[in-house]
Amino acid sequence: MKCRLHSAAAAVAAAFVPLLLATPAQATNGYFSHGYGIKSIGMGGAGVALPQDAIAAAINPAGMAMLGNRIDFGLNYFRPIRESQLVGSPLPFNGTVYEGNESSNFFIPEFGYNQMLNSAMSLGVSVYGNGGMNTDYDKPFPLFGSTRPGVDLSQLFIAPTLGYKITPQHAVGISLNLAVQRFKAHGLENFTGDGSSPMAPRFSMYPDKVTDNGNDWSYGVGVRIGYLGQFTPNLAVGLTYQSKTSMSELDEYKGLFAEQGGFDIPANYGIGVAFTPMTGLTLAFDVVRIDYSGIKSINNPLLPNLFQAPLGTDGGAGFGWDDVTAYKLGVQYAINPQWTVRGGYNYGEQPIPQSETFFNFLAPGVVEDHWTLGATWTLANKSELSFAFMYAPTVEVNGVNSIPPAFGGGDINLKMKQYSFGVAYGWRF
Repeated sequence: MKCRLHSAAAAVAAAFVPLLLATPAQATNGYFSHGYGIKSIGMGGAGVALPQDAIAAAINPAGMAMLGNRIDFGLNYFRPIRESQLVGSPLPFNGTVYEGNESSNFFIPEFGYNQMLNSAMSLGVSVYGNGGMNTDYDKPFPLFGSTRPGVDLSQLFIAPTLGYKITPQHAVGISLNLAVQRFKAHGLENFTGDGSSPMAPRFSMYPDKVTDNGNDWSYGVGVRIGYLGQFTPNLAVGLTYQSKTSMSELDEYKGLFAEQGGFDIPANYGIGVAFTPMTGLTLAFDVVRIDYSGIKSINNPLLPNLFQAPLGTDGGAGFGWDDVTAYKLGVQYAINPQWTVRGGYNYGEQPIPQSETFFNFLAPGVVEDHWTLGATWTLANKSELSFAFMYAPTVEVNGVNSIPPAFGGGDINLKMKQYSFGVAYGWRF
């Protein structure tokens, strides 16, 4: 029976790979998702000290040792609304509003499987999408090119996970993060000049590898480690750390990203607590740090890099993103054996400085507040049907000296809001 379950889990994980990579999105804490697993999403993304489903390895692999045997499937509908505006420019299209929502409805699946090998050790796998970036504008932006601009980044993690209970109350875990990402860009013709004339300045080391080269793929391996301790019957504490995932280069876009197409996945780490003050009521709070500054293609500023080092070199211009610290607060209450309800709040300061809004026309990940609701209905056969809703209200970042004088000066203002609704089905075996 166990062998059949292992085989079925492997087959389902493999089937989810094309589904996840077919669903790019603009994520919420920068370009990381605000939460992983529908139950966690309903609690503002909190879960470092509160594993509830077999997606738990995406947050803290130690939690898998505390879960028991279970399988979970989930699907999250995600809708970001993105808008940019050119202001303060002498150009005739000053004041134009550009909507980046030609692609705006995304369905993001997730899958998890966990098997206790004995009373202390678990082996499982979590398959999930790491957010991503997507914009698809409704008309050309003349400062970038003559066709409609946009980017499309999808990231997938397949995380085989080993969990081990040091004692019945304390566990550690490790996940091998097998990462795949897909990227394409279009509408950036103004950065492809070969330097042959003042009208075609050379901005890139590889002008033919900047835009409109279709989908390119890269692959990498990293690790996530974690600890979970139940210090009293009412208090649990968790720690989690994910290494920077070194990805192979995006060769078809090595003239766009620093380090000849480098786009590694940032390290991130966090701490969480879960407190049960009374029967049925649980409060969870996480603090998570995402080190975007460790990735040159994400962190390098636009100026003066754009005019001192060509795109594609180590010092080439990037998106200028700062690190993000996310605070995640969640509450859940078991009304009765059939129904558990959840709510949450997630805050992460958006990563884009006002001086960096020009390039971030392509990646306006500026939302900060996330309000969530969720619930689980336990069926007669003890399987579970869970739901989660997230709303991230509009945030606007107004540029300050963000457009270089060589492009006419002025600023780009960025605006975004988001909605999501997810459903998951899981059971213990």
